[in-house]
Amino acid sequence: MEFIEILKAIILGIVEGITEWLPISSTGHMILVDEFLKLNMSPAFKEMFLVVIQLGAIMAVVVLYWRKLWPITKKYSRLTVRWDVVSIWMKILVACVPAAIIGFLYDDLIEELFFNYKTVAVTLIVYGILFIVIESRNHNRFPQVNEISQITYKTALIIGIFQLLSLIPGTSRSGATILGAILIGTSRTVAAEFTFYLAIPVMFGASLLKMLKFGFTFTSMEITVLATGTIVAFFVSILAIKFLMGYIKKHDFKVFGWYRILLGIAVLAYFSWIG
Repeated sequence: MEFIEILKAIILGIVEGITEWLPISSTGHMILVDEFLKLNMSPAFKEMFLVVIQLGAIMAVVVLYWRKLWPITKKYSRLTVRWDVVSIWMKILVACVPAAIIGFLYDDLIEELFFNYKTVAVTLIVYGILFIVIESRNHNRFPQVNEISQITYKTALIIGIFQLLSLIPGTSRSGATILGAILIGTSRTVAAEFTFYLAIPVMFGASLLKMLKFGFTFTSMEITVLATGTIVAFFVSILAIKFLMGYIKKHDFKVFGWYRILLGIAVLAYFSWIG
């Protein structure tokens, strides 16, 4: 029985690592996969697990972009502050404010109302259509922001407002922020990279809230399942991030839009059939 639960955690870690960074909704996929796997844990633990497992994905960003994100460097045997990196972090924090406020105030209500397969399916389809429409609209347009350093505080705040949409499961945090960034003139690569950075404080904050809500008393099995899922998510995320950054240098996001639409239709059809 314990082996089966660990195997489920591995599968969920793989799903999290792939879907966290591709604009196809990690939370939506995790909810759907859990419909079939059904972790044999308490509802409180599963609720916490599906959020905290994202820490593995976040650590992948920290490892891959450490040199770009660490604001202290050594120059002539002295520690020096990299003010350009500090500026990036300030903009990241500005972008976090809208979701932090709304998430803190309405987290439980959002879970109660929207964490179900119908919401996931509809948002998968709606944002899949938006990806196709927006990419078609921007086909002959040239982005105005082609470097992370060109992102202003105003741009960061607007991207943060778009991130609010991701509070509804099935939307995709990366999908919402990337779409928003593209709409206001940011290149795909910059939009994706800023989305990765933005995820660090957002997910650390969300995980901390879930941990505090759950408490810090775990059984040995709960620790094993949580650690397994998180570690697997870390290694799979490294591969997913590298894939996405390589892919969007030559392609647009339309394929993810079509994937979302087909998956959303499949989800509605499946649950209608069994219901």
